[in-house]
Order: sequence, then structure tokens, then C-alpha cells
Amino acid sequence: MVQSQLRLFSLAGALGQTVTAALGVQLAAHEIRNFEDGEYKVRPLENVDGHDVFLLECLHGQQDASVHDRLCRLLMFVGALKDAGAARVTVVAPYLCYARKDRRTKLSDPLSLRYLGQMFEAVGTDVMMVLDVHNPAAFENAFRCRTVTLTAAGLFAAAIKPAQDERLCVVSPDPGGVKRAELFRERLETSCGVSVAKGFVDKRRSSGVLSGETFVGDADGATVLILDDLISTGHTMVRAAQAARKAGARRVLAVASHGLFTQQSLTVLADPAIDRLLITDSVPLASLDTALGRKTEILSCAGLVAGAIRCLHERSSLAEYLAL
Repeated sequence: MVQSQLRLFSLAGALGQTVTAALGVQLAAHEIRNFEDGEYKVRPLENVDGHDVFLLECLHGQQDASVHDRLCRLLMFVGALKDAGAARVTVVAPYLCYARKDRRTKLSDPLSLRYLGQMFEAVGTDVMMVLDVHNPAAFENAFRCRTVTLTAAGLFAAAIKPAQDERLCVVSPDPGGVKRAELFRERLETSCGVSVAKGFVDKRRSSGVLSGETFVGDADGATVLILDDLISTGHTMVRAAQAARKAGARRVLAVASHGLFTQQSLTVLADPAIDRLLITDSVPLASLDTALGRKTEILSCAGLVAGAIRCLHERSSLAEYLAL
């Protein structure tokens, strides 16, 4: 019997290279062929029969490929791997598209995250691994296959070095993110060895319009860390930063795992209410302008992802690894 080996395929560009380097393995080869009518095919160029296959892709949209191009290509690749005999296929999607649409807010709204789960399961996905998904509970309920949710909280906590006597306050930019912010606050207290205050900003969204700017918490004289899962247009972060400033914040750091950074955000995030931006490399960034680039720090999530892949392949304890 052939021993199941790890095969790692990547459609995620630079992130795939850094993950394979952290794992100490070679990227498995694949072919993508584009046809004149816009269709394409994707297939493995290495034997996957009976092997443990990991497929890395970030499901974001950019000029070179829309989110739907990436999603369709990924689904077809999973199907091709299963048809080629892969014993297990784990999709590693640090940023997962459509994860924000996990409940109905209007009559006859779609449950897009649930439909996404059904598509991945239909092509044979065995495990779905993500990083700081919008709502972990909704994500787990939307998928019937095994799910793994990673968090960049440890990376962010390690990057924050408070000065002597500097007060810290972790803030959620909306009531829905309070639990995420609280878990990060607890991790930051352990990492920094200091007491960390907390707060949140009221936010309501209807038909794409944001409202609500009430700040609840103790930000007076503190360095405020506004934590969210992603930054898209930047409006949510800036509104929260302005509310924290009005509440007396001395400095404001915007912290998010996924920097989607739409074109509009490059102007919005330059707002002086935000002193510094902390994000991961889960989504590749186009070049930032000088002003925004100077206050943005990008942390690599490759080691975190690589460690989780190793745990899954070796059948070691993911719970212990994620608790580190």
C-alpha cells in the first residue's frame, strides 16, 4: 500500500510560495489552460492518487481575475483532484468570499454562505480551512464537511508592543464583532502582560448605507485597537476611529486579517483618525500610495497556515496548535 503523501497545490501566487517554504515542501505542479471564449481547464500534473491534497487559494477579486473566476476555477480543480483519486482534498481559503452573507436581513434574501458550502461539498471537498471568517458559527453551520477556522489574533498580539504606562483598549467597530474583539483582548492581555480595556461602536447598515456612531467603552487617553475581520471600502474602520477619537483615544490602530482595499479605500483610509494599519498577507495587495503605505504593516500568515496544514496531514492535535 502506497503511503499517503502531502501534495500542496496553490492558485494563490506569492502566498503559496511562502506557505511551501514554511512547510519545507515543493509546490505540486498543475496546468491552467485558457480558451478563447473565456473558459479554461485546470488539472494536476503530479500523481495525487491516494494522497493527502491541500489546495490553496484566496477568493478575492482583482483586475486580473474576478472573485467568480477564482471560485469557479477552484471548484473545478477540487473536482479534478477527486476524480484523479485524491484520498482527501483540503481547500485552504484564507479569505473566503460570500462569508458575510450568512443570514437574511431582508425578505427573500439569499443565504449565500450556505450555497457556497453546498458547491464545495458537491465537488468533493473533504475539509475547508479559512482564516478569520466573518462569522465562525455561521461558517461551521453552512458546511457539512469538516471545517477549520484559523485566527490571526496571535500574530497581531505579538506585533503590538505597548510602551511603558501605555493604556490599550480593544474596540469592535460594530456590535456583531464584540465576541471576536473580546477573544483578541484576552489574548493581548496574556501577550503583553497588562490589563486591556474594551469597547464597541454602534453600527447599522441598510441598503449599503452606514449609520450609528455611538462609542461605548473606556478609550480616554488610550491606544485604541479597532479589530475587524476585513477592510473593504474602509468606511466602517474610519467611522469607528473617529468615534474613538471623540471618546478621547490618544492613538488609533486599525487591525484586520484581510485587506481587500477597494480603490475607494485608498482615500478613505488615509483619514488622520487612523494612525496605523495592521493586516495580514491573506490577500495580495496592489501597490499602496505613499501616505497609506507608510502607516500600513503587513504580517505574514504563512507560518500559521503551514502549521495547520502540517497538523492535518500528520493527524496531530489542531486544538493544541490553535491554542498556542
